[in-house]
Amino acid sequence: MNASEREFSMSFRFSGLLLIIGLCIEAITLNWIHPIAFIAFFVIGGLFLGAGVLLFLYSVLFHSPPPSSGNLPGN
Repeated sequence: MNASEREFSMSFRFSGLLLIIGLCIEAITLNWIHPIAFIAFFVIGGLFLGAGVLLFLYSVLFHSPPPSSGNLPGN
């Protein structure tokens, strides 16, 4: 695994972590009966989810493809 693959993998892991944190925040605030719960659900949970989705899309769209080799199996 070279440096670009490791960086690509780390960005996927970090985006997944942001998504999990956002979902946990939203799951916890669903059980609260308080006016602040909506703000926490929408703003804090939404920011984590949005950041995770945007980082995932950035990682997919702007990742440089690995160099191709001429001795691929099946060729």
